[in-house]
Amino acid sequence: MEAILSALREGEKFLVCSHSRPDGDAVGSMLAMGMVLRQMGKRADLVTADRVPAVYRNLPGADEIRTVMRVHGSYDAVVLLECDGLERTRLRGLEPFFQINIDHHSSGKEFAALNWIDPGACSVGELVLRLAKAAGAEITPEMATCLYTTLLTDTGGYCYGNLQASTFALASELTSAGADPARIAREVYFANPLSKLLLLGVALSNLHREGALTWLWVTKEDMERTCAVEEDCEGVVNYALSISGVEASVFLRELPEGRVRLSLRSKTRDDDREINVAAIAERLGGRGPRERRRVHAGRALGASQS
Repeated sequence: MEAILSALREGEKFLVCSHSRPDGDAVGSMLAMGMVLRQMGKRADLVTADRVPAVYRNLPGADEIRTVMRVHGSYDAVVLLECDGLERTRLRGLEPFFQINIDHHSSGKEFAALNWIDPGACSVGELVLRLAKAAGAEITPEMATCLYTTLLTDTGGYCYGNLQASTFALASELTSAGADPARIAREVYFANPLSKLLLLGVALSNLHREGALTWLWVTKEDMERTCAVEEDCEGVVNYALSISGVEASVFLRELPEGRVRLSLRSKTRDDDREINVAAIAERLGGRGPRERRRVHAGRALGASQS
């Protein structure tokens, strides 16, 4: 962290980005990182390859995140949040820049010039908060709102992840700094577009179970019929996992080009053991939060159902 702080103090212009298909941790931590840099008197440009999901567009400063496919301009460094490589951003043109990698996944890789990977953190937003305090930044209500969102979403509403007493201490600290937990929860979990609910209905109609495993899927025709978009698929796998006695679930979505994207999730049993879906995903080339793994499988959807 000290080396990263030194690099931030020395530079003047920074690019901040996260993985493609940004989730709450990605969006919230990018926004908070931008606020930290601006308090340090720096310029920060925030970019992502995919648009910010609707449920996060009310976060303070969310309209400052630009959606681009190629990076242009000159920067002293690029700050990459929860990425295991440049390819995870789906952004072109990052290679020439000095790279700073901040991640909290156990599958994180030291690909950058500076790497800070802490699997003990419940979200990458927690690491941004540590960095903010070390830099002497003020944790404003706006920053606290963004950081609380990372905490809430990456723990699935405090249902999974690396939950510890410190997790709730962090929630308390951010609430004291101005975050409104009830309002944030409403905007994240109770502000879904109709298309997401229609898609969920289709997916649940395809729900199957075999012992402790469940799986469900949607086709590209289902996506078109319900007017659903990429972000509407977020969290669908949780419904299959919520069944009593189920230990792992898979959600499959057919992409327009005919490939299939998988979301894998498992939950801890009463004996504190769980299926390591991360290892499965990594064998297939995927990566994501500890209990959520997305991978690309070059199969037809019908074959994946068997």
